[in-house]
Amino acid sequence: MLKAPDNQVAGHQARNGNLGPLIDDSGRFYKPLQGDERGSKEVAFYTSFSSNTKVPDHIARFFPKFHGTQLLEASDGSGMLPHLVLQDLTFGRVNPSIADIKIGAMTWAPQAPEDYIQKCMKKDRETTSLVFGFRLSGMQVFESKESGFWRPEGRRKIQTLSLDCMKLYLKKFVSSNTSKMSLDLKPDCAFASTVYGGSNGILSQLLELKAWFEDQTIYHFYSCSILMMFEKELALTGKNPRPEIRLVDFAHVYEGNGIIDHNFLGGLCSLIKFTSEILTTPEESYGDGLMTGDARTSHTYSENKNGRV
Repeated sequence: MLKAPDNQVAGHQARNGNLGPLIDDSGRFYKPLQGDERGSKEVAFYTSFSSNTKVPDHIARFFPKFHGTQLLEASDGSGMLPHLVLQDLTFGRVNPSIADIKIGAMTWAPQAPEDYIQKCMKKDRETTSLVFGFRLSGMQVFESKESGFWRPEGRRKIQTLSLDCMKLYLKKFVSSNTSKMSLDLKPDCAFASTVYGGSNGILSQLLELKAWFEDQTIYHFYSCSILMMFEKELALTGKNPRPEIRLVDFAHVYEGNGIIDHNFLGGLCSLIKFTSEILTTPEESYGDGLMTGDARTSHTYSENKNGRV
């Protein structure tokens, strides 16, 4: 029996007669293919990536497993449509807290059609993509069995956060006092050390991914997201909260042609900086030096290399 995912925090959702992804009870995620070249490009990426021996196993684990394509009845009732069959990344998790973060100062590729580039450029300027090298697309934080999840109100609002507000949301993600009744309370970052920190924490995984992006020239990822996930109920009982990152959305992946993906790398470095600051100086806010190093390089690369930003 297929159904709409319970833990989808961004993107098109298969509810109220809309077209969106579906899941089954065996751990598979069915994503409808977009009718234009984006659908074929995403299939091509998964086919290439899943068989590419140059991608090490410790990096491949950050990507959903690919199980081909399948014709299914679309969630909007429009008939049979081809779907990507992927790993359901939240399968087996109980009430997972999830953040969906779109990476890159540019969410468009230079090779994309001009009208699409203009559309993306407008959104990148209006959101935090250009400033931070990433933007928050969606988030849910588990509170309790009684109150369910805390979710930020307004998709537009979370995509245009100020610097201090972005850090506030990333703190709320790992706090025990994130609730509807305590929105004005200072986040306590109670789970920062076990979710962001540690040898198997989110920061360590982001750094592992960064090391690969510093060398890999196979692919360039545009408009791709990183999912950050953990289980708060396990953290509350002192158990491993199973922090993990996963990459999703590959309809805009292009060949790297021997060039490092500075756009993705810069956004990734910026996210790493935000996360590490929460771990090392949880009481302090960011200063003016955020856009330094690789994050600044990515911003400059977008301006100079493509002459558009």
